[in-house]
Amino acid sequence: MVKLTAVLFLAFGLMRAEVHTLTLGQAVSRALDQNPDLVIARLDQAKAQQAVRQARDPFFPKAVVGSGLAYTNGFPMSMEGAAPSIVQGRVTESFFNRPQSYLVAQARENSKGAAIAASSKLDEVALRTADLYLEADRVARLAQVVRGQIESLGRVAETVRVQVDEGRELPLASKRADLNLAQARYQSQVLDSDSEYLEGQLAAGLGFGPSDRVHPAQEDRRPSELPASADEAVQSALASSKEIKRLESALFAKGFEVSSQKAVRLPKVDLVAQYALFGQYNNYQDYFRVFQRNNGEIGLSFQVPLLVGPGAGAAAAAAQADAAKLRLQVQQARSRIALDTRHDFEKVKQAEAARDIAKLDLDLARSQISALLAQMAEGRASLRQIEDARVIESDKWIAYYDANCTLEKARLNVLSQTGALVAALKQEMGDGK
Repeated sequence: MVKLTAVLFLAFGLMRAEVHTLTLGQAVSRALDQNPDLVIARLDQAKAQQAVRQARDPFFPKAVVGSGLAYTNGFPMSMEGAAPSIVQGRVTESFFNRPQSYLVAQARENSKGAAIAASSKLDEVALRTADLYLEADRVARLAQVVRGQIESLGRVAETVRVQVDEGRELPLASKRADLNLAQARYQSQVLDSDSEYLEGQLAAGLGFGPSDRVHPAQEDRRPSELPASADEAVQSALASSKEIKRLESALFAKGFEVSSQKAVRLPKVDLVAQYALFGQYNNYQDYFRVFQRNNGEIGLSFQVPLLVGPGAGAAAAAAQADAAKLRLQVQQARSRIALDTRHDFEKVKQAEAARDIAKLDLDLARSQISALLAQMAEGRASLRQIEDARVIESDKWIAYYDANCTLEKARLNVLSQTGALVAALKQEMGDGK
């Protein structure tokens, strides 16, 4: 019974698992909607937006209604700063509060920085998804090629065994053929395992279930347009860098924090209005010449700091140190981004040359097969030679797929540096629909 339950549970789990075949554009589109890291970044952005409302809170009126009911014996003393009353109300609002105004400006700048961070996370998720998709696609193509190799090597091994039995080959040749076949089968197992892992990772990044997989669709992807030169790529990267914008936003926020700490010496003005309904039995008529039940006042409350202590100065100095650190980080980021962009642009050129060489090598291997097939028709080539050539062709296909994947990743890195990645992938999304 226990075994039957386990089998049913396993079968149910397998039934729930699903393989989703998606294009690159479809995968990136779903990642930008469902990726958990991107959802978290958007929540942080929403939290920063609420922090602005919280900082502005003192500049909105606050109304409190209560009661100061009390038994009075003798002079009617105050209840929490107000005369005993049946009903009392108080409205307060900050009218002039320079430190808080700077904190509001800081909160707004922090909200802007959170929006930049969310946008940067969007680029990061798009690049990571595309990179993982290309890797899964490469491994799937390699696995398909190796399966073809196994078929060719199996026929070669069978031919060699026949030749050994006939005495036309040494036994060593059969052992070598069996070794090549075993190596190809092992490579196929490794590629199948890697493919399953990569497709599972891709499914998790797209918000699918833990047992689901995303299989790359067979498609012809058009290369996106890159800047014309390395200098143009560097200029675009510096102008669109989310990292630099985020650091500059943090620097502005620190400037407002410094100003807020320095402004604690300035006076603060609050608008105050209050109302009280007095009772008739609190001895007011015994101590005051004129008594009325309804009482109100409105005015301004001034607070002028005389001694503020060393805390504000220390906080301002700490914020200035943070600002100096951010300025250095901006300079370092600009230098690093310029260097990385130029390097990535050159890597695209190198990858294009490597891809072209791999394509020429593949074309040569395919031409050699065509020549051997013609010779075989004339009786001048054997089946074993054909199968050996097909194995070589498979190796050339593997090298070509590797080179092409390297080129696509290099192009994506340049697009990411120049801030054009999401726009380029959105074009893929439209093409993939």
